[in-house]
Amino acid sequence: MARHKTPTLTEAELKIMDIVWELGEATVNDVVDAQSGKRQLAYNTILTMMRILEQKGYLRREKAGRAHLYQPVVDRKQARTSAVRHMLRSFFNDSPELLMVNLLESDSLSEEELHRLRQMIADNDDSDNGEGR
Repeated sequence: MARHKTPTLTEAELKIMDIVWELGEATVNDVVDAQSGKRQLAYNTILTMMRILEQKGYLRREKAGRAHLYQPVVDRKQARTSAVRHMLRSFFNDSPELLMVNLLESDSLSEEELHRLRQMIADNDDSDNGEGR
């Protein structure tokens, strides 16, 4: 049975996108050379994954001599937003509140992070009430 393609990035796709975002544009060889970490992917694997990323709409390619040059269509912020939306739909019934409750109950937030979140909520609340306009 064929694997279901997800609209969001897999972990391996994200690693490739991180390289392309960092470089601005890249050939498959550029990505192969830029890999770090223990698990290096082979040229053909990266080529296949970059073609999948093109099909998903994350990359576009153009001919550059004998190679293809891949450029990001989606920036990091757009990819992050898409992943959060997908997670909200899949795990939290489209409820940002449920996501926040889960984060707050996980005990993984530092006091500084909690303070910043409180400030962001207060700032958002002020702008919703017409203050700051």
